[in-house]
Amino acid sequence: MAKIKDIANKLGISISTVSKGLNGANDISEELRQAVLDTAVEMGYTTKKMKKEAHKKLCIFIENMEYESPEHFGYDIILGFRQAAYRDNWDIDIFPVTPAFQQKEKYDTYMLKKGYSGAFLVGFALQDEWMAQLETTTIATVLFDNYIKKNPNVAYIGTDSLEGIDAAIDHLVSLNHKKIAFLNGSLHSMITEQRQQAFYDSMAAHKIPVNKALVANGYYVAESASYFVSSFLSEGATAIVCGNDLIAYGVMKECQARGFRVPEDISVIGFDDLPQSAHSVPPLTTIRQERIELGKCGYAALHSLMNHVSINKMLLRPQFILRDSTSKKKYRF
Repeated sequence: MAKIKDIANKLGISISTVSKGLNGANDISEELRQAVLDTAVEMGYTTKKMKKEAHKKLCIFIENMEYESPEHFGYDIILGFRQAAYRDNWDIDIFPVTPAFQQKEKYDTYMLKKGYSGAFLVGFALQDEWMAQLETTTIATVLFDNYIKKNPNVAYIGTDSLEGIDAAIDHLVSLNHKKIAFLNGSLHSMITEQRQQAFYDSMAAHKIPVNKALVANGYYVAESASYFVSSFLSEGATAIVCGNDLIAYGVMKECQARGFRVPEDISVIGFDDLPQSAHSVPPLTTIRQERIELGKCGYAALHSLMNHVSINKMLLRPQFILRDSTSKKKYRF
């Protein structure tokens, strides 16, 4: 394991200057401090702060996800992680980040200077700056719904999208639906790509041709429905599978606004099983993600990585939740 002296020798500076760089002293330049941190990361240096029991710190970085209230998707994920980590006496910092912050701060050096032993990243997009940096990180890191290849320090946890989407298609086929639309979330997201591919695969497995006019990408918000539902209905869709529950709420609203009853005229299925899905009008049939368990799995994977057990992927099984937003196909035309 590298020592301060090794960093000093590599940079050609004094041990005291290295110490200042590692501890955030303000009497050296920002450029030199960054060079010290970058070299420390490169050489695998671990600060004493990381090693001390009194400074056991992990961080949850969040981007593009609401998490502060129980009805938010991220709330239970964060709660589950914190509950699991608490048993091992970890302090948890929750830090929302932006693309601009990722441009300003390198992932590994930020972790090092803050004394974090590992991190859980939630809500990140494939094109984010830190995603590229995670390909070579030496810090134990777990991603929710994102995957980094070939780095033993990074793990992925999530819910099996193929099994979830296939359960939705199974149910609709059992109700005689064949003109099935799929309204998904935004592009440049691994989970969007997975659920879209799962839809194609499941339709093929059921020997149902996919009408490309019945597949669209919006955003993971209810407002996306207003751009696509009209064309789905014009194409004769009798059921719409949605990339998440928020989209499904918007789809039901748009269908009803156009005089289509849910589920009598059109069936709708969501994904996530947010708390309000049981109370929507009608109550939403959906695919449940066990979000508290996802958070606990995030910590379990991170704990393994920090103890040099190289976890690759952890996938939870989804659960099909039958409510009142689906029914047998009605011949409208």
